[in-house]
Amino acid sequence: MTPADLETVYEALAEQLDAIGSAQRELYLAKLALLLAHEIADANRARSLVAEAASNLEV
Repeated sequence: MTPADLETVYEALAEQLDAIGSAQRELYLAKLALLLAHEIADANRARSLVAEAASNLEV
């Protein structure tokens, strides 16, 4: 995936998060994570990415 592709994915995610509102964000993100993990089809890699996503959350 190119940096431009990644930017379009980020924009789509940001727009969807805005559209669904704060009350449904956690559920949406959990569903999205499970759908993406299913696409990866590698439980070890998915668990590694779950841990990686938790690092460096400070802005």
